[in-house]
Amino acid sequence: MSLVGGEFPVQQSELAGAVAIVTGAGQGIGAAVTRALVAAGAVVAAADRNPAPLAALADELAAGQPAGGPVHPYPLDVTDAAAVESTVALVEDQLGPVGILVNVAGILRTAPVVELSDQDWADTFAVNTTGVFHTSRAVGRRMAGRGHGAIVTVGSNAAGVPRTGMAAYAASKAAATMFTRCLGLELGRSGVRCNIVSPGSTDTAMQRALWEDDAEAAERRVIDGDLAGYRVGIPLGRIAQPADIAEAVAFLVSDRARHITMHDLYVDGGATLRA
Repeated sequence: MSLVGGEFPVQQSELAGAVAIVTGAGQGIGAAVTRALVAAGAVVAAADRNPAPLAALADELAAGQPAGGPVHPYPLDVTDAAAVESTVALVEDQLGPVGILVNVAGILRTAPVVELSDQDWADTFAVNTTGVFHTSRAVGRRMAGRGHGAIVTVGSNAAGVPRTGMAAYAASKAAATMFTRCLGLELGRSGVRCNIVSPGSTDTAMQRALWEDDAEAAERRVIDGDLAGYRVGIPLGRIAQPADIAEAVAFLVSDRARHITMHDLYVDGGATLRA
């Protein structure tokens, strides 16, 4: 989107012509981010290690669009550095230079630290941290050479506030957050902005997997807080929808955020009291 008189008009075409890669695009926040970027005019390379939901998402967003549609599925395991490099190269060859990267792919393995297995720890960091490194390195190198680009890592408010049973997840997200800020510092003079969006409890399959009873009661407990788990509630009185997170991402990759980098934007309804 070009700037007119210093204004930033909010319109469906603000990302027109932009090529974006979204990891973890098959469901939840990743799928919502894909929808938001398409609504703003971007062409999205939707990456996920499970190809089935990618195809469904591409079909959904192709309705009424020109041949080919705005979403192009790319099966990808972000823990595989060689696969990341080859997929990014393929995306650029097929769709054009990547101007936006959104790191959403993530997993959650819960257990008290004294019961946490080596494999769960390693798997969590392989996806949530090393995966972010792989994609950001491959795309950031290309963006820097062109002198522009925007990278957003979807982290978690657990990166800033301790959570019982979530040490691996919280630590991996904290590492990904600091990595992204360091990347932003290094690439700033190349015109590449790097930011983090940190959700709190969001209505996704990952969130619902934590619920042990019916959804209504479990949701109410999250909103009200859990004294035994040292968790405050959510001051805004609601669990986020994936679209709430996606809108924050869409803002940060747009020209409306042209002077924002290395920022960690919490989208958690006030749940951490911004500790």
